[in-house]
Amino acid sequence: MKNRSLVEDWMKRANSNLSRAQAGKSSEHILYEDLCFDCQQAAEKAVKALLISNNIVPQPTHSLSVLIDDLEKNGIDVPDTIKAAIQLSYYAVETRYPGRYEPVNEREYKQALKMAETVFSWVSRAFGQQR
Repeated sequence: MKNRSLVEDWMKRANSNLSRAQAGKSSEHILYEDLCFDCQQAAEKAVKALLISNNIVPQPTHSLSVLIDDLEKNGIDVPDTIKAAIQLSYYAVETRYPGRYEPVNEREYKQALKMAETVFSWVSRAFGQQR
């Protein structure tokens, strides 16, 4: 794989965000909004790693829709389960600023976590097939 070191760095960062999200609400001071932000970041960084591994420079965006479109425009088949993760983009910006959103609840957090885990696993499997 070309750009192996850079791809591994992106996946390391994606894994860090995913691990923080998976740790969950271990304190009353942790907000579901912040855990969902980590879910979004994990998915975004994993998708960017996949783009880079295919010699595609990722756009400087938090939009999973844009990044997934870039995968498809370059001939990479993206399953519907991965496309569903575009919903995570909401957590990239909106929920980081008080007063701009409804509080996130545990059910929404669990959905976001499942989507992030699905994206991370899909990208990880894609790398397994390339090696």
